[in-house]
Amino acid sequence: MKTAAMMLISALPLLAGQAPTVDEIVSRMMEHDQARQASLGAYTWMSHYVLDNKSRHAEMLVRWTRQADGTKRYEVVNESGDGGVRGHVFHKLLDSEVEASQPAFRDRNRWNTTNYSFQLTGMEEINGRPAYVLETQPKTESKYLVKGRIWVDASDYAVVQVEGAPSKKPSFWTNRVSFVQTFEKNGDHWMAACNRSVTEAKLFGRADLVIKYFDYKSGVTAD
Repeated sequence: MKTAAMMLISALPLLAGQAPTVDEIVSRMMEHDQARQASLGAYTWMSHYVLDNKSRHAEMLVRWTRQADGTKRYEVVNESGDGGVRGHVFHKLLDSEVEASQPAFRDRNRWNTTNYSFQLTGMEEINGRPAYVLETQPKTESKYLVKGRIWVDASDYAVVQVEGAPSKKPSFWTNRVSFVQTFEKNGDHWMAACNRSVTEAKLFGRADLVIKYFDYKSGVTAD
């Protein structure tokens, strides 16, 4: 339910006759993403993975490095809990993120008009800041593209929240996956903060996965 403040935020641009169109929002979002990719440089961060279902629990702490060219690599710092989860879930997630960072894949998962159709559905407040809400419809089926909604900061035109599901099921054994990913501003850039997902699998039932991202440090050079 919208609060009075949120409805006021939504109404003010309309009253002023200054509300951007969905094409303008997407264009500015794409420009912001290009500028962000060009200015990020190399950096490191930590990711903490926790998965639970009715009978299994596992955790993993990972140190990530993003090189200036956009490619990523990881180092597992420690891990505990169910070995099957760590081997068949966590490591596959890590390898998928490395794969998605490669030049051949990066353009296939960006928020742009090549990969998506967008529809503006309104405005909401995210962490005290107004954001445009866009529905996303992938133009192709891919485990890297999201059918759902994104929230675009009304000042920075950065994606600050994503909610939805992959346009293609990750595997035959997966019935359904849904997730919410949030971002926080770190210096000049919006960086991933948390990803909460729910997976319904054929063999193991429901699994809840939480990934937290923290300790971003810039200026890392390649080994």
